[in-house]
Amino acid sequence: MPYPIIDLFAGPGGLAEGFSTLADDAGERIFKIKLSIEKEKREHETLTLRSFIRQFPLRKLPDEYYEFLKGDINIAELYNFYPTEYEEARNEAWQVTLGLTPVDEIDARIESCLDGNKEWVLIGGPPCQAYSLAGRSRVGGVHQDDHRVHLYKEYLRIIAYHQPAVFVMENVKGLLSAELDGEKIFHKIMDDLQNPSAVFPEYTSSKYRIFSLVKEHVKKDSDYLIKAEEYGLPQKRHRVILLGVRNDIDVKPGILHPMKKVDLKSVISMLPVVRSGIYREFSHSENIVKDGQLKKKREYNVLKDSYESWIKLIEVYKRELKETFNKFNYDVSVGNSHPETIGKEYTAFNGDTIPDNHPLKAWYTDERLNAILHHESRSHLTQDLKRYMFASLYTKTHHKFPRMEDYRKYGEDLIPDHENAESGKFNDRFRVQVPDEPATTITSHISKDGHYFIHFDPSQCRSLTVREAARIQTFPDNYFFCGSRTQQFHQVGNAVPPLLAFKIAKVVNDIFSSAQNENQLELWNSDNENKK
Repeated sequence: MPYPIIDLFAGPGGLAEGFSTLADDAGERIFKIKLSIEKEKREHETLTLRSFIRQFPLRKLPDEYYEFLKGDINIAELYNFYPTEYEEARNEAWQVTLGLTPVDEIDARIESCLDGNKEWVLIGGPPCQAYSLAGRSRVGGVHQDDHRVHLYKEYLRIIAYHQPAVFVMENVKGLLSAELDGEKIFHKIMDDLQNPSAVFPEYTSSKYRIFSLVKEHVKKDSDYLIKAEEYGLPQKRHRVILLGVRNDIDVKPGILHPMKKVDLKSVISMLPVVRSGIYREFSHSENIVKDGQLKKKREYNVLKDSYESWIKLIEVYKRELKETFNKFNYDVSVGNSHPETIGKEYTAFNGDTIPDNHPLKAWYTDERLNAILHHESRSHLTQDLKRYMFASLYTKTHHKFPRMEDYRKYGEDLIPDHENAESGKFNDRFRVQVPDEPATTITSHISKDGHYFIHFDPSQCRSLTVREAARIQTFPDNYFFCGSRTQQFHQVGNAVPPLLAFKIAKVVNDIFSSAQNENQLELWNSDNENKK
């Protein structure tokens, strides 16, 4: 111990965070991230910082890290305090593009990190936009010339050449239904993963058995789908996750065990209340001809944000919506107390942000943090503030978020000035997160706008903050995301929930423990060599 891990398409490190948090009875890490490969600049910066943190014992972070979070020192100064740990982090977090970087360079780096160890784990999620339902609807299906369709082969090639003892591969639910030239892509991927040398005959690779993490006996493709809300996560995130075990390891893995559902309110309602910001208001639109087509040109007035300007709007919207709801015999109240601040990237806070008896309290909290990170609201279009307030009031009344026909029913001014506002595609454009249920899936779309992620509290009248999204994704509260707020949202939305990864890590550790008890891993190391 610890068992080495190579992490491909690592994003901001969700899988790595879960695996590296699993510890033995002595508090020592069971898995060690040896290499995280990621092509994006900001994600790589976040990976490097978190790798730096992992060079210290679990829950024993250096004082200087908290000084960095507070803004008293910058990231370069933090790294200068601990040059050895920073060098380790730089070696672990590698910014390259799989599929473009020469394979010899990739292989040399992996071999150097593994140092001959055959008892290691490959983790990662090849980019999934080409398989997602949303991605396919935009481009009319899956296309052979979309390079993203074939990125899983970069993952497969590393399996074929380096032969991990175990691998964990994550992808979107849409993979199960995606087709290419009339063939189910999922079936092709499953065949390839079981026999990597069929795709890469230049390598003499072991074969693999593929297991579901939620079903002992697989009967259909959907048995590989993990519904995160059924396993103690506060999010309805449904992802295909495949567990591969090398054929010489004669162990049948266990599965994840269902747990009581965790609702959204329990993980974000105790965070400090913040209001939305305002930055412009819709003025009018006119029809123009552009590129031979009739289109709308919208005009906006730019506004300066202030609490005084914000609260004036809120009071007007409260009166208007109360009158509207009363027409339908619904007694609604936004309340008289409203937050004055939009929040900050670092907010000193000594109170509890999650109930003491909450099952995830220890997972989220860091007793030395005494602050909330990345808890700053977006600024919104003034008309959207009324839509957000209406949507949260409607959800509070009806226990479901409104559709576009509901917006029209409650007021013409609630309908956005958009050509497709009442089309089927736009019908759930504004989606309130229901407090008494797990949240809907946090995706990278949250980086574009917050309309799918409206806070359930009408008095705050806003979309979710980065920290709230990170809570839903089960990132610990001391996890710092580098880059702008938009870049932070993108990282959070693309990640594998660390808590889910932690639960998977337990299953993987049990595989190694069982194999060691049967002396299977030792036999592999002493009697076999990779034949390349």
